[in-house]
Amino acid sequence: MPNLERRRLGRTDLMVTALGLGAMDTPQSSEGEDTLRAALDLGINFVDTAREYEGSEFLIGQVVRARPALDLHLSSKTFRHSADGAQRDVDRSLSMLGVERIDLYQLHDISTAEAWRAVQGEDGALAGLRVAQFRGLIGHIGVSSHNVELLPELIASGEFDAVMIEYSAFFPETAPLIQMAHAHDVGVMVMRPLGGSGRTSVIRTRVAEGSAGVLTPANLLRYVFSHPGVSVAIPGARYPSRIRENVETALSFEPMDLDERRALEDAAAELY
Repeated sequence: MPNLERRRLGRTDLMVTALGLGAMDTPQSSEGEDTLRAALDLGINFVDTAREYEGSEFLIGQVVRARPALDLHLSSKTFRHSADGAQRDVDRSLSMLGVERIDLYQLHDISTAEAWRAVQGEDGALAGLRVAQFRGLIGHIGVSSHNVELLPELIASGEFDAVMIEYSAFFPETAPLIQMAHAHDVGVMVMRPLGGSGRTSVIRTRVAEGSAGVLTPANLLRYVFSHPGVSVAIPGARYPSRIRENVETALSFEPMDLDERRALEDAAAELY
């Protein structure tokens, strides 16, 4: 099995491979099960999903049940803002995933002040996840957000062990937020490290045509890995070939210097 680099997820006890798998779209492919197996076979030990990702927890559960001794850290999420709703989602996730404990459970897409107030209430989802944590059903609590103005408050709140942030050469403005999270010992999971499925498809077409230049999936992953505050990048994948490509990049990783990062950001800005 390849020896992928591992990084600590903030102040948690979790050592995760710097390359993870975002499993939102994996079930949407006829090769989804093979894709997940390839990720595990090639040493990826962090898989992220959510209650709302259609078929994702079920697919993961089917594979995990067949491999009970896996060195694997699972993360799922709830969109619910109430304590009861969050606890019900944890119970459903445990049943679907076929595990007794989920390493990380996140509040999903807390991107408005209203949502943040709701989950913090006495009967809010954060309280529900604390109960689940006390019961030993989840190990750590995280949050995902798309709001760069709200993220500093989430990071500094002291409520979360990890935060999921969009970051890529297409979206470099979150780099200071990653630095802030690192300073607060909050783990950082990077979503859309390749820019999102639409952009990635265009890039792969350009690669096939020989016109991609520096804007390749491998360089986009290198860009994210090069930020010292990143704990794990979770590119999505529907096919085993994508897993193999990403693992190859992770195994040969060398940090980008400033000039390389700027050149990639310029190329990304030209595309989008």
